[in-house]
Amino acid sequence: AYRAGVRAMTPLAFAIAVWGLVTGVAMVGAGMTVPIAILLSLTVFAGSAQLATLPLLAVGAPMPVVYATALLVNLRFVIFAAASRSYFSHLTRKERLLAGYLNGDLGFALFQTRYRNATERGTPEQLGFFYGTAVVNWVAWQVASIAGILLGGLAPTSWGLDLAASLALLDRKSTR
Repeated sequence: AYRAGVRAMTPLAFAIAVWGLVTGVAMVGAGMTVPIAILLSLTVFAGSAQLATLPLLAVGAPMPVVYATALLVNLRFVIFAAASRSYFSHLTRKERLLAGYLNGDLGFALFQTRYRNATERGTPEQLGFFYGTAVVNWVAWQVASIAGILLGGLAPTSWGLDLAASLALLDRKSTR
């Protein structure tokens, strides 16, 4: 089941990586230091929240405003958690926190598509599939995001990464 999850998520890894790369470049482009940007990528693990809060951090907005913005952008995860509760409720608190941290939009969609009609919930097969998708998602995001953080400022301007990062920030500004 884990391998099935990996296979299901692998075709999406390139798109995840592109988004992560752009987000990494945007973090450094917004003036965030490399260590702080890496820490943010590893702890927050939510590209939409990272991009939504970057302009606020760049202009020195009060932290409660930054936190509220991240919370509002990620409210969809409350829906994900409610929809997935019966699959994970038997896990320990620590295991549920890990699953919650690793859960992402695409993994949630793949998991629900595969198991929404399952009569038994929380089986080892279901958890294996979930973790297979989640690990591919996490690795693709972190590798690309950290690459964007470390290499984004070094990339030739002809690659258009600065433009992509700016457009990502503008897109987030226009949707709020």
